[in-house]
Amino acid sequence: MDQNAEHLKLLSIFHYVVGGLTALFSLFGLFHLIFGLVMIMVPEKLEPTGQPPPAFIGWMFAIMGGVFISVGWIFAAFIVTAGRFLARHKHYLFCLVIAGIECILMPFGTVLGVFTIIVLMQDSTNQIFSANQAPEDTARKLADPQH
Repeated sequence: MDQNAEHLKLLSIFHYVVGGLTALFSLFGLFHLIFGLVMIMVPEKLEPTGQPPPAFIGWMFAIMGGVFISVGWIFAAFIVTAGRFLARHKHYLFCLVIAGIECILMPFGTVLGVFTIIVLMQDSTNQIFSANQAPEDTARKLADPQH
C-alpha cells in the first residue's frame, strides 16, 4: 500500500501541472475573442477600402473564443481538483471520471489519464480511498440502506 500512496502523490503533482498547462493553453481562445471584439467595435479598421464584414461574424469569433476559454478553465479546475482529491485519497469516482476525460488532452493528458486509471483500478488503491472515506458518508450509508 505504501507504493500506491506514493503513486497517488506523484499523480497528484502531475495533475497540478497538467491543470496549469490546460489553463494556459485555453488562453489561445483569447486571440479569437479579441479579433471578434475588434470586428464588432471597429470594423472599418479591418477593411478600410471595401465593405467591412458583417457584425455577426465578429460575434461568432467573440463567442467561440469566450466559450473556448471558459470550458478550458473549467476543465483545468476539475483537473486540479482531481489532483487535490488524489493527494487526500478522497472522491474515488470523481478522480476516475476526470482521468477518463483527461485522455482527450493529447499528449500529456492522455498519458496522465491512463496512468491514473491504472493506479486507481488496483484493489489496494481502492482500499486506501475506502479507508479515508468521510465519517458523514459512512453515517449516511448506515442510516439509509438504499444509498
